[in-house]
Amino acid sequence: MRDEDFEGFIEDFGEATHRSAVSAPDIAAWREVLPDQLLKYWEEEGWCGYADGLIWTVNPSDFEDIKNEWLKDTPLEQLDKFHVIARTAFGKMFLWGEKTGNSVVISPYTNVISGLEKNLRREIDDPDFYIRTFFGFLTKNRCDVKDEGGRKLFDRALEKLGPLRSDELFGFEPAIVLGGRIDLNNIQKLNADVHLTILRQLDSPELSFSSADIG
Repeated sequence: MRDEDFEGFIEDFGEATHRSAVSAPDIAAWREVLPDQLLKYWEEEGWCGYADGLIWTVNPSDFEDIKNEWLKDTPLEQLDKFHVIARTAFGKMFLWGEKTGNSVVISPYTNVISGLEKNLRREIDDPDFYIRTFFGFLTKNRCDVKDEGGRKLFDRALEKLGPLRSDELFGFEPAIVLGGRIDLNNIQKLNADVHLTILRQLDSPELSFSSADIG
């Protein structure tokens, strides 16, 4: 049975539009590392794409190398051990810290790693609660990207380029860090692993630790 927070997430994003079952060995590999509540979601729901791929729950193993590259030579490397638990259609990665919980977000398309200072300074005592609230407070607005005119891009990119596979994302070419515009005409459907790796190689990420909510 779904808890109230995940029910709220489903009400907003809808039932999964893409699903991969999670094997028992995959669950076992992350036991004692990630919260039991998250592993329960994996068991019951699978690794899924929701809202036609706007947000994806993922196998953290698939993103370990990418995450390590993005956090390399930043203070976060020493602060906690982080793992990617979800990512958006545009490659934004939501990280889970083993001590600090849902405290860091990597936004490769803008070349920014953001964190909420008070979350990074504390060690959580109820990881299951923070996993539930992560999904409960996740919104479509937080997952989408707006163009320079303030218009949301995901639905228009979906209509233009078609649905994403689990290994694809909507990327900007030329990259924003190289002066590209956040514009529908610059969006391409790209391999997620390759594109996120290339973006990290273009420049060192900006760190943005704020007292406001991360996003």
